[in-house]
Amino acid sequence: MLFEAWRAAGWRVVARARFGHDADFPVTSNWPHLRDELLDFVAREAPGGPVHLVGHSLGGYLSLLAACRRPRLAASVVLLDSPVLAGWRAHTVQVAKATGLIKRISPGRTSRTRRHHWPSAEAARAHFASKRAFARWDPSVLDDYIAAGIEPVPEDAGVRLAFDRGIETRIYDTLPHHLGALLHRHPPRSPVTFIGGTRSTELRQVGLEATRALARGRMSWIEGSHLFPMERPLDTAAAVLQAIDAARASTSPAAP
Repeated sequence: MLFEAWRAAGWRVVARARFGHDADFPVTSNWPHLRDELLDFVAREAPGGPVHLVGHSLGGYLSLLAACRRPRLAASVVLLDSPVLAGWRAHTVQVAKATGLIKRISPGRTSRTRRHHWPSAEAARAHFASKRAFARWDPSVLDDYIAAGIEPVPEDAGVRLAFDRGIETRIYDTLPHHLGALLHRHPPRSPVTFIGGTRSTELRQVGLEATRALARGRMSWIEGSHLFPMERPLDTAAAVLQAIDAARASTSPAAP
């Protein structure tokens, strides 16, 4: 629904199907190769640039990392509930990663054993629809999730998650702890907008101080959890379009 809304507004929309599954871009601490995977994708899909980078959670962080690495690449960055981890919280994550404690406190403790195989797509949909978090999703988004996020298993005629749970877990366990220092040394040159969920647990855990400093007032809120783009896709699509329009207006040369 998001992509359709943006395309209806006249934008060309492209997205990487999944990150971390290409051996050329492995998952490592602070995600440098995942960032390069996004940069490689943009270079192939939009070689003329610049582009507006929009991402939720992981996608938002990779968009920010890409904009810091290649400042001229991004016309703007829109972070959908991707708050900047910095300060003492970032140091805590760094220590947890170094000691292995991260495996006990990150979302990886859940993804490590998440169910990933079903006898059919219908069974997979029923499984997710029964979950409290997924029950809040717009039904059409859940349909899209099943269509894009499930793949056949040839050896037994069942289906499985297209995003390998082991890779997902490694992504959680290697969360960047260096964003504060990176933004200080190489801040993005383009406008950065943050759109958050009013009931986002992840946002409360990370805090907003560094995000406020980065966004410089370009912040807004949508009712919902960390997964608000799936819960309120049309509201999210409209908020992103508004953010892009505002960014374009702020960077346009002043009229004579």
